[in-house]
Amino acid sequence: MHKPFTASILLLSLVGSAYAQSEEQRSTLADQKEVAVTIYNENLALIKDQRKLPLKRGTSALAFRDVSAKMRAETALLRSLSAPGSLSVVEQNFNFDLLTPQKLLEKYVGRNVSIVRTNPATGVETTESAQVLSANNGVVLKIGDRIETGMPGRIIYPDVPANLRDRPTLVMALDNNGAQQQDVELSYLTGGLSWKADYVVELNAADDKLDISGWVTLGNTSGTTYRNAKLQLVAGDVNQVTQRIEVAGSAIKMDAPKAMMAKRAMAEESLFEYHLYTLDRPTTIAENQTKQVALLSASGVPARKELLLAGSDYYYQSSYGDLGQKMKIGVFVEFDNKEASQLGMPLPKGVVRVYKKDGAGNAQFIGEDSVDHTPKNEKVRLKLGEAFDVTADKKQTDFKKLAGTGKYNYVFESAYELVLKNAKKEAVVVTVQEPMPGDWQVLNSSHPYTKSASNTAVWKISVPAEGNTKLTYRSLVRY
Repeated sequence: MHKPFTASILLLSLVGSAYAQSEEQRSTLADQKEVAVTIYNENLALIKDQRKLPLKRGTSALAFRDVSAKMRAETALLRSLSAPGSLSVVEQNFNFDLLTPQKLLEKYVGRNVSIVRTNPATGVETTESAQVLSANNGVVLKIGDRIETGMPGRIIYPDVPANLRDRPTLVMALDNNGAQQQDVELSYLTGGLSWKADYVVELNAADDKLDISGWVTLGNTSGTTYRNAKLQLVAGDVNQVTQRIEVAGSAIKMDAPKAMMAKRAMAEESLFEYHLYTLDRPTTIAENQTKQVALLSASGVPARKELLLAGSDYYYQSSYGDLGQKMKIGVFVEFDNKEASQLGMPLPKGVVRVYKKDGAGNAQFIGEDSVDHTPKNEKVRLKLGEAFDVTADKKQTDFKKLAGTGKYNYVFESAYELVLKNAKKEAVVVTVQEPMPGDWQVLNSSHPYTKSASNTAVWKISVPAEGNTKLTYRSLVRY
C-alpha cells in the first residue's frame, strides 16, 4: 500500500545522489529535430525545442543540454509528442553555472585537490595533496601543516562537480512508461532574445514620395544557438509579472525596391490584441549574434513635408514683449499606412531613418525619428530636424488685462507680430500652431486661420523665395 510513496522517494533519491553525470542520459543539439522561436518586444521569447531521444523505461535522469542560459526554469515543460501521457517529470534542476577554471576552484572549497610542482632546475614533478580553503580574490590552500596563497603549481581535480556544466543544462528526473525512443518537446520562456524594427526611407527630390524598407534586428545573448529555427515575432505590449528572483545569465546598405505595392517579407496576422509576424523560411540565430531579417518594402509612397512653428500658451496670460529671434522651424514628413498609399501593413515600433540623394546622386542622411506600433490606415509622422533657411522672429506687441479679481474671471487681450523669413530659392509654406488657453477667440488676423482643436489655432503662411511674410493677430482669452 506504500508503493507510490516508495517510488517517489526513489526518484527524489535519484535526483539527489545518483545524478552523477556518468549515469545521466545526455541530449545535445545533435538530437534536435526542430526548434521554434517566438520573440516578444520586451526581452522575452518562447522556445519550443523538439528532439528525438532514446529513453530508458522506468526512472532515469535526463540532462537536456544547450538550453537558454536565461531560461525561466519555472516555465519549462517537457512532453512526449510520439507517446502522449507516457512521460512525466518528477523533478528538474536548471544548471546555468558554467564550467570555468575559477568556477571549478570555487566548487572545491573545503575539498581536496592535488598540487603538481615542477623543479625548474631538474624538471622533476612532485605532487602534494591540498585542501582548498578559499577561492575569493585568489586561492588559499592548506598543504600539510602550512597555509599557502597564490597558485603554487598546477591544480588537478579528481572530477567535475555534477552541478557545474560546460553548457546550460536542464536536468530532469523522468518516469517513462512508454517506448524507449520518443519525440519530445521542451517548451520554456527565456530572456536574452530580443527584436526591434528598423526602417530605411529614401525621400524623392520633390519631397512628395518615398521608398521604404523595413528590417527586423534580432539579438541573441541567451547562451545558446537556435539552428534552422521557425521564427515568429510578436508586436505589441505584452504584460509580464515582475520577477522577484531573476536568473543571471552570462550601417546597412539597401537598394530601393521597385515594386508598386508593399512587398511583405514576413507574413502577418492578428494574435489576440497583438500582431504576429512569421518568417517564411528557417533561420539560424547564433549565440551572441545580431542579425537582420527583411520585414517589408514599398516604393512610391505618397508623402507630405511640413514646416512647423509651434508656439506656447504662457504668453497669453502676461506681458512678455520679445518672444524670440531666429526661432527654429521644425521639419516633419508624414505618410499614410494605407493600401492606397502602397502600404497597409501593421508596422511594429522602431526607428525610421530617412535619406535623400544629393546633386551627385549620393544618398545622404537627413534625420531619424522613432515610431510606436502603427496599425493599418493610421498616419506615420516623423520629425527629421530643424530648418536651416527658414526662421521666425516673434514678439508680443500689446497686452491688456481687461478684467479679473477672482480666481476664475480673468480676461486678457494681447497682440502679436510674427515675421517668417525664407532664405531658400523657392517659396515655402509654414504652419504656425498656437495653443490658446482658456475660452479664447482671435479678434483679428492678417491671415486666415483654422481652429484645429479646442485649444489650438493654426495658420498656413506662404513665404516667398528669399523673402518674408508678416503675420499679425490679436486674441482675447478668458479664465
